[in-house]
Amino acid sequence: MTEVIKFESVGLRYGLGPEVLQDISFNLETASFHFLIGPSGAGKSSLLRLMYLAHRQTRGIISLFGRDTASLPRTELPKLRRRIGVMFQDFRLLPHLTAFDNVALPLRVAGIKETKIKRYVEELLVWVGLENHMDVRPTTMSGGQQQRIAIARAVIARPKILYADEPTGNVDDRIAARLMHLFDELNKLGTTVIIATHNESIIQEFRRPILRIESGRLTVVPLDKDNKSSDNKSNVKRATQLLESLSPE
Repeated sequence: MTEVIKFESVGLRYGLGPEVLQDISFNLETASFHFLIGPSGAGKSSLLRLMYLAHRQTRGIISLFGRDTASLPRTELPKLRRRIGVMFQDFRLLPHLTAFDNVALPLRVAGIKETKIKRYVEELLVWVGLENHMDVRPTTMSGGQQQRIAIARAVIARPKILYADEPTGNVDDRIAARLMHLFDELNKLGTTVIIATHNESIIQEFRRPILRIESGRLTVVPLDKDNKSSDNKSNVKRATQLLESLSPE
């Protein structure tokens, strides 16, 4: 398979401080699925920021879709970012927009017709259990509701890469399972998925290779092939049908 993300001896420091990431080297193939784990302050969020081009590394080489990100002209960066979906830990929803309009934003930026946008957004908001909140603004929502809106926005355009930072942190087990099945089916349709999480039950149920970061250093833990993830067939089937209906390209 083609490498979609590649880090070569990457280091990152903020200002004149010590390196928060040291000699990070790994590569992820197209349509792979990894959990990113590690203690608080280990560097997970910093690594994700490098992956979605929010920061530039201090040293080393980062390649996305086979291209060295440091050599890309600024005009190319927005095009590259449109191929990436990000669910931020702090959500980053636009407070003046409704739930519907927040989720619709990536499709509108991409120039998708409003008739299609309406169908895609409504179907996805039903899936995440917020069909009755389409016209509600984020400022009046709970943290869990905002989180689900952020996830819907991240997946709506069927990105080539999806980064999710603690996507199940503010939801109950039932919603967490539905969201994970959504990520799983998105992955099966070709998206490379990286999920940063502390949720041990999710890691145990949806067994995937692990990127373990500690004290700024990364270890890749391959999947134990004798351990298979369990599937809720009803959730899987509905997630598949939902994502197959989202074809904005």
